[in-house]
Amino acid sequence: MAGAIIENMSTKKLVIVGVILLLFQAFAFMVGGLIAPSPTTAVHYLATKCVDTTKHRQETKWFMPWGPNQCDKIRTFDDAMAKKIEANNIVFAVHIPLPNKEMSPWFQFMVVILQFDIAFKMYNQIEDGSMATIDVGLAYRDDTVSEWTEMAHSFEHRKLTCNFTTSKTFENEGRYYECDLLPFMEVGSVAHKYYLLNIRLPVNERKKVNVGIGEIKDIRLVSIHQNGGFTKVWFAMKTFLTPSILIIMIWYWRRITLMSRPPVLLEKVILALGISMTFINIPVEWFSVGFNWTWMLLFGDIRQGIFYSMLLSFWIIFCGEHLMDQMERNRFSVYWKQVGPIVFGSFCLFIFDMCERGVQLTNPFYSIWASDVGTELAMAFIIVAGICACLYFLFLCFMVFQVFRNISGKRTSLPAMSKARRLHYEGLIFRFKFLMLVTLTCAAMTVIFFIISQVNEGHWHWGEHTVQVNSAFFTGIYGMWNLYVFAIMFLYAPSHKRYGDEQSSGQCITGNYIFLQIYVRNMFLYSLCFTGSFGVDDV
Repeated sequence: MAGAIIENMSTKKLVIVGVILLLFQAFAFMVGGLIAPSPTTAVHYLATKCVDTTKHRQETKWFMPWGPNQCDKIRTFDDAMAKKIEANNIVFAVHIPLPNKEMSPWFQFMVVILQFDIAFKMYNQIEDGSMATIDVGLAYRDDTVSEWTEMAHSFEHRKLTCNFTTSKTFENEGRYYECDLLPFMEVGSVAHKYYLLNIRLPVNERKKVNVGIGEIKDIRLVSIHQNGGFTKVWFAMKTFLTPSILIIMIWYWRRITLMSRPPVLLEKVILALGISMTFINIPVEWFSVGFNWTWMLLFGDIRQGIFYSMLLSFWIIFCGEHLMDQMERNRFSVYWKQVGPIVFGSFCLFIFDMCERGVQLTNPFYSIWASDVGTELAMAFIIVAGICACLYFLFLCFMVFQVFRNISGKRTSLPAMSKARRLHYEGLIFRFKFLMLVTLTCAAMTVIFFIISQVNEGHWHWGEHTVQVNSAFFTGIYGMWNLYVFAIMFLYAPSHKRYGDEQSSGQCITGNYIFLQIYVRNMFLYSLCFTGSFGVDDV
């Protein structure tokens, strides 16, 4: 009877395959740690206070903080009061990037965070629930002499969350509030060399616009973009992995079609897992270097969501197809109760992403977290997705409990087999235990490297070499899941070898054979259930 490759492959060949996969895994981590730079760069900007002297704003005028055509500037608001300049005539100008630098399409995206420097005044304090109204415009150009072209313009509202850590007395006037960072802008493509932000804080006491927000002294921005060097390493890695998974997927399905029977549900799901991994790998990001594709961030989120939904569904179906007491198998409709929460949770996260990054395609300053209604809506989507994840985990644990309850009651069948066949299946059990250990190691590495990337400064010094831990996390975990899918398709492909029955002495072994097939495969299933409780963040 023919089985999977993992059942019929010799121990020597299996060890060789394992060593090769381990070497590729180590190489994936080294590429990010030793070759690639840090994934992102954060640049701090202090907005320049420009004075708008035009009385009638019939056309858009852009204010440059420096350069040959720089604006008329003031240093402090005390200077503005001395010169009788109104708040509505002050424009906060920020040029991205800093002087003598330029942006590049290799940066992929640009996220901007805003922070107000607000001084405490006894007669101008920040009111509870105060909202800052921001009139902001974004322009671009590709050389230092051409005119600025408007890219976006919007009136945005940001809720101020500030604390004053000392007592509110006259002696403490001039001290600054501690204010939370505010999401300000997100651009999904950096297609131009220079960007210019002009920010106004219009004041209208009659309409209560920008009233009760304290005495704003300065505006600080933090621009975050992906490093060009990391982007090139990332693209090269995706370009290398795409044909690897595609070739093993074609090879796997060819071996399925060569069999006399039609493919079963589990084999179809493994193929779907390979397709979803290939969908992530296809390096369409190369086109974003030459085209202004602002939707690439949203597209990347959709690709990741499809892969992880398929991975979770694979674990459920893999478990269900090996339950000995389950009479109905090989039909997708049997698993609607388990797969349903996965699909619904993924749909909720998709809607949340569309409400955030989908709107940002037309308005890069939009943030769903900026309003109370948007925050409640976003939290609702996240909570529903979390409930679905909990239901999924409970379903999975229940199925594992059923599997091991059946196994514990039927392990007495093992001694009834002949010595040769018993040794054969003991070897299979060892192989699946080893595969279980590998899977648990993958899950542990995912969690460990995620924690390390959050708590350390981003790199370690190892002798004369600098190890970029965050880059190693991204490339290593990405390579790990590719190797995981590769191993699943390779080891579970049908084997053309047949295990002989010449040493069975004519015993009736069909029932024991089926039982042991189920037993050893569920040793691997046990590891998958542990891995199901973990995940990887957006790469």
